[in-house]
Amino acid sequence: MEDSDRLNDKTFSNGDSYFGDFKGVIPNGKGKYTWSDGTVYEGDWEEGKMTGKGCIVWPSGAKYEGDFSGVYLHGFGTLTGADGSVYRGTWRMNIRHGLGRKEYCNSDIYDGSWKEGVHEGSGRYSWNSGNAYIGNWKGGKMSGRGVMKWANGDIYDGSWFNGYRHGSGLYRFADGGYYFGMWSKGLKDGKGKFYPAGSKHPSLKKMCSSLGYDDSAKMLLSESSSINSAEESKSSKPRVKRSLSEKILVGGLLKNSGRISHRTSSLDENRSLCDPATEFLCHNSSCMLLPPSDESQSNIQDGSPVVYEREYMQGVLIKEKVRNYTELPHKGKPRNKLSVKEVKKRSCVDIFEGHRSYYLMLNLQLGIRYTVGKITPVPMREVRTSDFGDRARIRMYFPRKGSQFTPPHHSIDFSWKDYCPMVFRNLREMFKLDAAEYMMSICGDDGLRELSSPGKSGSIFYLSHDDRFFIKTLKKSELKVLLRMLQKYYNHVKEHENTLITKFFGLHRITLRGGRKVRFVVMGNMFCTELRIHRSYDLKGSSVGRCTDKEKIKENTTLKDVDLSYEFHMDKLLRESLFKQISIDCKFLESQQIIDYSLLLGLHFRAPEHLRPLLEPPPGTTPNPDSLPAGDGIISQGEFMIPPKGLLLVTHEPSFVSTAPGPHIRGSTLRAFSVGEKEVDLLLPGTGRLRVQLGVNMPAQANHKLLDNEGDSNEVELFEVYDVVLYMGIIDILQEYNVKKKVEHAYKSLQFDPLEISVVEPKFYASRFINFLEQKFPDQP
Repeated sequence: MEDSDRLNDKTFSNGDSYFGDFKGVIPNGKGKYTWSDGTVYEGDWEEGKMTGKGCIVWPSGAKYEGDFSGVYLHGFGTLTGADGSVYRGTWRMNIRHGLGRKEYCNSDIYDGSWKEGVHEGSGRYSWNSGNAYIGNWKGGKMSGRGVMKWANGDIYDGSWFNGYRHGSGLYRFADGGYYFGMWSKGLKDGKGKFYPAGSKHPSLKKMCSSLGYDDSAKMLLSESSSINSAEESKSSKPRVKRSLSEKILVGGLLKNSGRISHRTSSLDENRSLCDPATEFLCHNSSCMLLPPSDESQSNIQDGSPVVYEREYMQGVLIKEKVRNYTELPHKGKPRNKLSVKEVKKRSCVDIFEGHRSYYLMLNLQLGIRYTVGKITPVPMREVRTSDFGDRARIRMYFPRKGSQFTPPHHSIDFSWKDYCPMVFRNLREMFKLDAAEYMMSICGDDGLRELSSPGKSGSIFYLSHDDRFFIKTLKKSELKVLLRMLQKYYNHVKEHENTLITKFFGLHRITLRGGRKVRFVVMGNMFCTELRIHRSYDLKGSSVGRCTDKEKIKENTTLKDVDLSYEFHMDKLLRESLFKQISIDCKFLESQQIIDYSLLLGLHFRAPEHLRPLLEPPPGTTPNPDSLPAGDGIISQGEFMIPPKGLLLVTHEPSFVSTAPGPHIRGSTLRAFSVGEKEVDLLLPGTGRLRVQLGVNMPAQANHKLLDNEGDSNEVELFEVYDVVLYMGIIDILQEYNVKKKVEHAYKSLQFDPLEISVVEPKFYASRFINFLEQKFPDQP
């Protein structure tokens, strides 16, 4: 290698100048480069590029000192913004990436993990108001498990999503009161228990388990202790571990075309987060977590065993029971007997007796982790015909003690088989699912939840801890149907991004000792939504056997065709897009000889007047206004207040809504006739703004005809009208038509309705299915 030549100074034709070491005619070694606009870099050079240690100062006053690589800010360094903000941590190609600490110009501080310039992973954010959050982040917003502590001493421990309290959580008031329950987008939504200040309450672990969140207790205790200890150990010196590595693909901002450029990047982006209390207040006053006096204080003496069992809907209290703590259900024989009975009911296959179902779950997680880890590093390519063939399989044996290729585990020995791995890998990419997130949702430490009520087929269902994915056991015949139609299914969902057909993400088989085989399919959960689903329907377009016993209807019961008493009126273009896709999907299923599929329909009621009977006190009782919190806004002069009606379609603004893909959505933003055929968002007063896609966040009016036997037949018909948000998708698409089933169905149909014989013909099934939906979604003049 040539020795570097030393030159005093060199001025370029564009006005730039350089003083330092050269290698030939290009900077190499130590040197100072000054651009014509006043930007100055002084430090290490390697063959004409800033590489090594250095310092760069922009005309705005912003300054970076640290590692460079190929003209990029890359490695560890400190950026001081023109406004006084300071970031000290790791960089990747001009972007904050890794661990770092940023002190904003308004004195807010974030210390934690970054990904592509935004907070992602674990981190702590302290607002200048005294509020602090420590927990998980995603896309720059609080998402996952975390603890928020307000300056007034209130603490919320629980789940977050997109910056809002969302999921289960514990709100602990400064005066000692507790509320443990469910939230949805910052609003209380669902059941919970309120323990006033000074009252007796169970341990945190028991409160978590009472709502089915056994793992929450450990998280809440550890997080709350962490936030307190973090306050005590504040230091200006960040704790950065350089050993942390993350597999992230990013693009650089400071591009260079071979010679030194004076162009600078927008590195001093110093937008701090809004204070959560202010943020919630801006969206909706009911979203803000209120000070202790609003809920926790009441006319209750210290040591009182009174507990309030409450149920909220979109922040509105709709039901409340005042009970003594001693009356609350505890673990005992009646409850254990019920649990045993439920287990026996769902354990309809002998391999699931005892703890086998738990082992099955562990095996499934081990297998998926192995498969995704094996297929993800393979370069992305278009699928080939051979990828759908019989040889397109991944097989592996998982002994309990581990092997050369598999880790030791606490389950039983099993063999794993993964079907068409490249096809499902491409499907996950097509559905915009990140491989790491997919694996963590299903294989994370929180595990899977087995649903307590399987379908008629006897299949067992698992739900991922974040509710994004369903895992269902399949019959051998269903597995064959899916493999047979997989190539056509792949082409269909690739061609039609708005398809309503179930999205499949993986197909697997576990073989246990003795040769028992269990087949699984991983699907998206269509009801993993931003709004709460109040009522769901499974619609096949038939009346025979399609009603639900009124005595068996519960809050989460999925109803059937005859139970649906509403007609839905939608925007003209939204309805047109919906039925165009339903027709396309039904033609595809018809071509594959598929029958017995359903439209799964979920309803979110915006103004739940249909729940008004729940608000009425029991006969002979008088509600006590003093027993209810003044801040809930529920009671006013003895009357219950209902949230305001109204759904508004507005022009789509990508920056105002979440465009992150979900397991149940992938399509484009829909256009509405009422907004000049433009792409639209759904504005929900008091809640937020949502992107409207096919089968997701679709607004409608649900009309319910009132039956009045005493009224005059000449009177005008009366209807109840509700504003609803619809969620829907086509499910159960693995039932194949054959002649044997036709004969069996014909025999059974003679006992009910002879016209039902036509249901087994795929063409007639599709026709009747669409006709039924057209009746329930009538076209508007």
